[in-house]
Amino acid sequence: MDLLLAMRVFVRVVECGGLSAAGRDLGLGQPAVSERLRQLEHHLGARLLDRNTRSVKVTDVGAVYYARAKQTLEAADDAAASVATFNRQLRGTLRVAAPHGLGESLLPPLLASLQQQHRELSIDLVLNDRFVDPVIEGVDVSIRVGSLGDGRFVARPLGSVRRLLLASPGYLMTAGVPASPAALAMHPFVHIDSLARDGKLRLTGKDGSTVTAAVRSGWRCNHWRPLLAALLAGNGIGVLQWPVCREHVAAGELVPLLPDHPLPDAPVHAIYPASRRTPAKTATAVAWLQAQLPKLLEVAEPDHLPDA
Repeated sequence: MDLLLAMRVFVRVVECGGLSAAGRDLGLGQPAVSERLRQLEHHLGARLLDRNTRSVKVTDVGAVYYARAKQTLEAADDAAASVATFNRQLRGTLRVAAPHGLGESLLPPLLASLQQQHRELSIDLVLNDRFVDPVIEGVDVSIRVGSLGDGRFVARPLGSVRRLLLASPGYLMTAGVPASPAALAMHPFVHIDSLARDGKLRLTGKDGSTVTAAVRSGWRCNHWRPLLAALLAGNGIGVLQWPVCREHVAAGELVPLLPDHPLPDAPVHAIYPASRRTPAKTATAVAWLQAQLPKLLEVAEPDHLPDA
């Protein structure tokens, strides 16, 4: 049985109010419509429609299935449209907003690859770490890490980014290795200004619970590069996103700490203005990022955390 076709037949029967009308709409004869419905109900083990010679009535379970099937068919149609759109040459300017971390590490190669496939497309990349509502800021796509808040936009998941608690071997040799979250209060904390503003760092315990650790700010900045420099220089213990520190961890220049109490991963989304007709360049860019960025974020995970 072609499940998507059977779902499409069922949805049209509900919307058209009868088998004959749905058949005409889909280019199928009434026997074919009846057979598709029979196969679908047999597959689900539930009766979706009460049918007689004069009317068709949706059952309670059929009404629930109709709503879900409608969403599934719309998603399938969107997926097919994104492929067709991607194969079409794009023109104009694609304006993208992104945070500094991803915007300086993983995003540029992806946008460059997209542009190579659409030579007449210009890229305008704007980097900042504040939330950018695409409607207010006038961008086509905004890449955001963390919570999204409210707004008139569509959000598509792009995976999640890992954050690590780090220090240099030299610093740890002098100041000691923290054995528990509580010990972090004894060390200068190096962090982005939006993290631990209340002097508390939220970690995850072995049982998945939230563990709150007090920290005292030693270095705070609105960009990750000065924080990286401070950590490499041995100025304290701090937090960086894995894509911007992975090379230094691999080289042994930074050591991940408290592996039993990791920071929660931060979700990554692409958001764009909600409209009845999404521009082709926006739909293509989002589909490309959804296909490529999660894999890069997964590859960027350490196999294990080195012993401190």
